[in-house]
Amino acid sequence: MIYPLNIENDNDVKKVCERIKTDPRALAYLVPKSRVLHFYAENIDYRAAGFLKQELLARGGDVIVTKHVIDGKTETSDILLMATVSQLRSLREKIKAMDIWGIKDFREELSRVLHNINLHEWKIISPTGHKLILNEHTKLMAIINLTPDSFYAGSRVNESEILSKAEKFLSEGAAVLDVGAESTRPGSTKITENEELERLLPGLRLLRREFPDVIISVDTYKPEVARISANEGADIINDISGFVFTEGMPEVISELNIPYVLSHFKTDDEPLGSVNEYFAGKLETLRLSGVQQIIIDPGLGFGKNVDENFALIKNIESLKVFGLPVLVGHSRKRLTGPENFAGTLAVTALLSGRVSILRVHDIKENLQALRIAREIMNVSYELSF
Repeated sequence: MIYPLNIENDNDVKKVCERIKTDPRALAYLVPKSRVLHFYAENIDYRAAGFLKQELLARGGDVIVTKHVIDGKTETSDILLMATVSQLRSLREKIKAMDIWGIKDFREELSRVLHNINLHEWKIISPTGHKLILNEHTKLMAIINLTPDSFYAGSRVNESEILSKAEKFLSEGAAVLDVGAESTRPGSTKITENEELERLLPGLRLLRREFPDVIISVDTYKPEVARISANEGADIINDISGFVFTEGMPEVISELNIPYVLSHFKTDDEPLGSVNEYFAGKLETLRLSGVQQIIIDPGLGFGKNVDENFALIKNIESLKVFGLPVLVGHSRKRLTGPENFAGTLAVTALLSGRVSILRVHDIKENLQALRIAREIMNVSYELSF
């Protein structure tokens, strides 16, 4: 019989090869040929688009182009490359010396992307010396809100409860504690820098004293709050605003040499646009400011409708082009509908192994979802269908 198999990753290929009893030396050649990748590129010169299509067709791949590429009635075309890693590497070699029709820029971008999508591990080091290893084994960041108006009441704690809540999260498997003192839900009341610090610092100090080895993230968009939090032992600054609410965040992060979560932020009255263009511009600003350690977050729920949120989740791999760890905060948000806890667990399972960190309210249940998803994805092909 002939039947399809779901080949999700390189490990699946290796398991099939073991079952077939393939020569192990062949894996180096077979793995790059095993998965078809899909890369979208915009505004390619029509002559380059036609040339790339011809070259990938010759290698067993293909390129989707606009219909007028063939007759020259368009100047540019968006394209979709469909090819294996092996085919794309061969294409890159073919166009190595070509500098016409914008092919040089395309080649350099393709090389960067092929390099970045193969990065799977990052070492995050905080000013305190704490280390966090991020990889394809998705870790959980626990939400602790020192606020009276956070959208999910179950995440709200006061100073007297913070240690017991943190201990519970850590015992259940949290890798990071994320502490916030200002709600950013729609319609929430903005507070001053002093008000935020009055709420935040007592709890942060308690956590740092009682859990000296734990990674603590502070959720703030205010540069001075970030500075003071770092001085009190914070390991990561989690800024939901993409440094647009206030000025000076990139400079402060660089000065502190502290890991920074860069979020995609969209206002309600603007189109979603290109998320990757947004991140490319923001990352350039951060790097020019000297920021070294960056985690990116697509900012689910911030000014986005349901379809936009779901599109970001579905296409989360597109963020791999930056070669950085990805964090997603989807927990109990309205984006998954009225049954938001069930929706949260569904998204958690879907993103297992696809992102480095998930920011959640419920550690135990989300960790169970991650483990089940991981077991399913890692199962050997032992059955005959």
